[in-house]
Amino acid sequence: MAQKTTIVLPETTHRRVKQAAAERDKSMGEFIREAIEEKLKQARPKPRSIGIADSGRAGIAERASDAYRPDPWHS
Repeated sequence: MAQKTTIVLPETTHRRVKQAAAERDKSMGEFIREAIEEKLKQARPKPRSIGIADSGRAGIAERASDAYRPDPWHS
């Protein structure tokens, strides 16, 4: 089922959309719907995390800390 939606465009944008639609022998509505669908195909989902995750491999942090042992600063 289609939903009717009203959008407000600046005059210059309206003119450009109207002209682009006419050049393609389409209505403005059809042109705008296709443009929105194309934009949605390109959209990436928002990340659900910031990249902190379990690698599934145990001991990686321990091995990394074994590689560097600073000299003690006091005796």
